[in-house]
Amino acid sequence: MNSPSENPQSAADREIVSTRLFDATREQVFQAWTDPVILARWWGPKDFRNTFHEFDARPGGVWRFVMHGPDGTDYKNESVFREIEQPARIVFDHVSSPRFRVVATFDAECGKTRVTFRMIFESVEALERVKSFVPECNEQNFDRLAVQLALL
Repeated sequence: MNSPSENPQSAADREIVSTRLFDATREQVFQAWTDPVILARWWGPKDFRNTFHEFDARPGGVWRFVMHGPDGTDYKNESVFREIEQPARIVFDHVSSPRFRVVATFDAECGKTRVTFRMIFESVEALERVKSFVPECNEQNFDRLAVQLALL
């Protein structure tokens, strides 16, 4: 199976892009994405919590965790980091279902940081299965990140 980024379909046809300007420096935002203690506090939609089993933020490193939904459902996740460019960019492949690549960029804007969170799915069909709820979940994820950044 091709990785999501190698799929012959246009990436634009297979992606969800979320962006937000945060009142924090690039270094603070990057830390919130790469420090597993901080990341576990905010990753995921509202009312979810996480148990991290492995987190190795370097190219080839694995991130394995369980997201615990508010209804008691556990969602196992596994990703492999592809690129870590401090403090500008993180790329990882979510290798558990649904499969997608994340390209997260952190751009400085007047003392704040614009995060662009691009999810590139392995197929248009995979995107179709999640596009009704993932954008809202991403916004909730950003809300939770903003709370954590205010604490740094």
